[in-house]
Amino acid sequence: MQLRIKEVLKSKAVTTASLAESVGITRANMSNIVNDKTTPSLQTLEKIANALEVSIPELFEQPKSDVITCPNCGTRLKVTKA
Repeated sequence: MQLRIKEVLKSKAVTTASLAESVGITRANMSNIVNDKTTPSLQTLEKIANALEVSIPELFEQPKSDVITCPNCGTRLKVTKA
């Protein structure tokens, strides 16, 4: 599952640099997170969500179908509502 921070930044008219400053990390590190080149820690995700005033789940792409593929093992999983 990919992060959708870039979309949230755009919708809120926030720059990567200002988000990085709010979160307390370098602009380069934030750029890597926004561009899915590095995976942030849960603590950093919480800080990003707080800075953007969204919940952590809102930072993730919603599956386009009811089947997702595990990025580690390739297993296809059916997503169901609880």
